Amino acid sequence: MSEPTPGTNKNDDNDEEEFTETTLIEAIENQIESDNPPAAKATLNKLTLVGYEREEILQLMAHVLAVEIDAILEEDRAFNTEWYEAALRALPELPPEKK
Repeated sequence: MSEPTPGTNKNDDNDEEEFTETTLIEAIENQIESDNPPAAKATLNKLTLVGYEREEILQLMAHVLAVEIDAILEEDRAFNTEWYEAALRALPELPPEKK
């Protein structure tokens, strides 16, 4: 784990991480509820059938969304729906981390 930046509070970092995770999971819940993209609900159903708990599935899916958001910001591009849906369908295998 990285050291906190001088002048910041470790609790602030934890609060920010928790807020980010909560926001990503809310986005995933919205995708599942709206069935958009269809891969979101399909992934939830698939992973549920093979024994994953809902909370763990949402965390896996949020991780995929976070990787895509990082790529959008890093590469200054639009959301890649094709990659995102493929990465969701590949779960529980996580996409590779960017270096």
